[in-house]
Amino acid sequence: MQPRTLTYAQAAALALQEAMQASPHVIAMGEDLGRGGVFGQYRTPEGRTLADVFGTDRVIDTPISEATIMGAGVGMALAGLQPVVEMRVADFALCAIDELVNQAAKNRYMFGGQGRVPLVARLPIGIWTASAAQHSQSFESWFAHVPGLVVVAPSTPADNYGLLKAALACGDPVVYMEHKELWGLQGEVDGAPVELGQCRVAHQSAAAGDLTIVSWSRQVHACVDAARQLAAQGIHAEVLDLRTIWPWDREAVLASSARTGRLLVVHEAVQAAGFGAEVAATVAEHTGARVARLGAPRIPVGYAQTLEAESRIGEAQIVQAARRLQGK
Repeated sequence: MQPRTLTYAQAAALALQEAMQASPHVIAMGEDLGRGGVFGQYRTPEGRTLADVFGTDRVIDTPISEATIMGAGVGMALAGLQPVVEMRVADFALCAIDELVNQAAKNRYMFGGQGRVPLVARLPIGIWTASAAQHSQSFESWFAHVPGLVVVAPSTPADNYGLLKAALACGDPVVYMEHKELWGLQGEVDGAPVELGQCRVAHQSAAAGDLTIVSWSRQVHACVDAARQLAAQGIHAEVLDLRTIWPWDREAVLASSARTGRLLVVHEAVQAAGFGAEVAATVAEHTGARVARLGAPRIPVGYAQTLEAESRIGEAQIVQAARRLQGK
């Protein structure tokens, strides 16, 4: 395809539109899909809803019952369809955890491969301004812990296009975690394929690297801004965007960390038991690099702006953590 400037939401809608055009087995279901989705992620770049393009038999508005939506999606997948199941926000998916974790994730293993669940569950993550504790959570580490699930967290429009295509093609259940505050982010989308389990170098210093910074989703952008600020201070960082949480690109992270000798993992999710601990522990086990983590405090996200700010990890905090790791 010719390169186009699209928003993060439009890129995903285009990927889904093309997948639905390519296969009649791809369907979408969830709340508010008929009007294009809460964030416009089911509205084409030309402004049409996918329901207008494909009809309400393939873009299905559902009742407000997450367990029903996910359960129906699992059944459809086992019957040969490829459902894209919309949960609106990841927080609401907790109502459907049995269907996703005990049914979708385990079916292929428990029945010796006789059944497959090629389902993509869209679970938007992250702090959503002024939306408080029940609409602002990041659960990627929960789902990475579950055998049988693929976990994806795109940070750019190009990756939201390429990774959604890859998720639909992988044949296993995918927890697809888009950030709620990236929907309007614009970027060039050229249609290049993106492989699951392959990270992206989001920032490469011209000088020899002093530090590896690993992140994903919205925090990648804060890490790139921090890396530029660090470069002005004489500290040269390589920023790796994992893109997929499971499988994750161990080889690239280990190689970069061994080369720089220092690793900082940054994520918006609560630091305690976050996926950053897995990355840090793996690097500590296999290299001589010094490691550090930076995540949110273990508190609910507050509604008041001052309280919400306590849960946000910004450029200044990343710079401070990097300098501490450098002993400065």
